[in-house]
Amino acid sequence: MTSQDEWLTVESIDLEAQGVAHRADGKVVFIDGALPGEQAQVQIGRRKNNWEQGTLLALRKESSQRVRPTCPHFGLHTGACGGCKMQHLHPSAQVAVKQRALEDNLKHLAKVVPDRVLRPMEGAPWGYRKRARLSVRYVAKKGVVLIGFHERKSRYVADMETCAVLPPKVSAMLMPLRDLIGRMEARERLPQIELAMGDDVTALVLRHLEPLSAPDIELLRAFAKQHDVQWWLQPKGPETVRLLDAGGPILAYRLPEFGVTMPFRPTDFTQVNHDINRLLVERALRLLAVQPDERVIDWFCGLGNFTLPLARQASQVLGIEGSDTLVARSRENARFNGIDNVAFEARNLFELAPLDFVKYGSARRWLVDPPREGAFALAKAVADAVADPSLAPGWQPPERIVYVSCNPATLARDAGVLVHLAGYRLSAAGVVNMFPHTAHTESIAVFDRP
Repeated sequence: MTSQDEWLTVESIDLEAQGVAHRADGKVVFIDGALPGEQAQVQIGRRKNNWEQGTLLALRKESSQRVRPTCPHFGLHTGACGGCKMQHLHPSAQVAVKQRALEDNLKHLAKVVPDRVLRPMEGAPWGYRKRARLSVRYVAKKGVVLIGFHERKSRYVADMETCAVLPPKVSAMLMPLRDLIGRMEARERLPQIELAMGDDVTALVLRHLEPLSAPDIELLRAFAKQHDVQWWLQPKGPETVRLLDAGGPILAYRLPEFGVTMPFRPTDFTQVNHDINRLLVERALRLLAVQPDERVIDWFCGLGNFTLPLARQASQVLGIEGSDTLVARSRENARFNGIDNVAFEARNLFELAPLDFVKYGSARRWLVDPPREGAFALAKAVADAVADPSLAPGWQPPERIVYVSCNPATLARDAGVLVHLAGYRLSAAGVVNMFPHTAHTESIAVFDRP
């Protein structure tokens, strides 16, 4: 049993921002708040046969990578905001942790090492988060409203007055929003406010469990005018969202390098970090190295974040997505940008067979950007078609695949299939720090067939 008086040397840090140490008998101890190289005393909270988990009590040697957290609501104490886990670690060291996580997943899960490690993609560590889902709770006993992320390891809403990862305009609105909700008749039936920022518009989506009264609507309108925001109302699921008052600029972000503007609804999936997204699109297309006479397929195309820029470079692009609604929206976005060399198809991308490739045709280059579940069915179908060409008559596998991932574990799983079963080489891989101060690891990988 680990004693609180025992000093442990922290050897590494995991993606949950826990320091990893070993006690004298070899048992692993995970320490909330400890960093590599530090000597720490620990308050053990959980014990299992092979490991223990606890919180930092004291430090005898402090890491050179330890920094003072910018946000006053960050910490290990009860009630602290759980939105960020790594604020006590220097941003460059955070990126190194994520790079190591990517390489470890590829090495241990896929038995693959990239030929080249790409330089990490980084941006501003503060004020970057253009999308957020903020919980709302009216505490009747205290007569206060809480708006923010959840507390660490809790379902309670943190008592946040500011947020350093939100844009300054939104951070400054947290207290006015609390005052607004407190004055509304429906304050006990408003569980959530979702933030979605475009380049010119700040949209707030109010989830309401009952119809709003006329006085409440007027309070929202007054707030919108004072703070220059758009209110959207969501009575049920995301498909029910509607703009409170029509008119004004559209919600959109731009990819100026490609002359593309991407309109979206506030409940659509878009990247939280617009600056990094622009860099990511630019790097993905540069790595794909599309020629003007080539055809490209964009799997999991979403609203066309990669598809439309690709259409500026290729002769033809096919975007494939699992939702009829998303495909319709992608077509609207193509028309909005005057792009006519792109087509979109809807199909279930988690159920694919080699014969599907015959339907969609051959393309020398693919862009793959799946959700956290990855693209296993796609990778497996490619491997099956390569192993037995009769399963996809006349089809040729792509020469290059650029895979954008939001989960290093599923990327590694799919990389193992592409390399060991489909004959690809992992030419390059690297991390994209889309979410500074969090454990979220975005990455990009390049696969080539010899």
